[in-house]
Amino acid sequence: MTQKQILSSVKDQNLIEKRRNQMIKGAITLFKEKGFHRTTTREIAKESGFSIGTLYEYIRTKEDVLFLVCDAIYHQVRERLEAAIDLKDPSVENFINVVKSYLQLMDEMQEEVVIMYQEVKSLEKETKEYVLQKERDMVGMLERVIVTCLPNSVSEQDAKLLANNIFIQGQMWGFRRWMLQKQFTLDEYVDRQIHYLLQGLNITNKQPIK
Repeated sequence: MTQKQILSSVKDQNLIEKRRNQMIKGAITLFKEKGFHRTTTREIAKESGFSIGTLYEYIRTKEDVLFLVCDAIYHQVRERLEAAIDLKDPSVENFINVVKSYLQLMDEMQEEVVIMYQEVKSLEKETKEYVLQKERDMVGMLERVIVTCLPNSVSEQDAKLLANNIFIQGQMWGFRRWMLQKQFTLDEYVDRQIHYLLQGLNITNKQPIK
């Protein structure tokens, strides 16, 4: 399933995108407060600024809204990573910038990421697989940065593991925030994670991490 495969009685694609973006924002607000299962479609419609009848012109089920939320989150992550990646000029500094950008984004989106992982199990099998494939795509982007930017040769297996480790480091800031954010500022967390990544790869970073 993709966004375009979610049935809509409206044919204007610009209007569909506008209304669904309103739904996503409204749904995220409610899911943070009440969770997916305790939130009703009527509440989503109200929070989004239109009637329940209008809501059902753009989606068919509450699960469609959850899918749109998950898809939007991964779209933002992908855009941020693509903006930070510069494979035409591969370097350790570029690798650091990508990791830093990803970790900072996970701080900005920590509530959304927690919601997604708590609620993705509520999606139907085909839809869940689409969302999980998005995650694999994000990890794949990190793999390409690792293989391209690091000066020392990294095996395919090690690149996959390292990419997954970085991916989880970002999510950990949200899932373990109740403890981590009492002990570290975001800058300290990013600095130490990058330090240990480079140390494990036996790479000396000559530039200070800003």
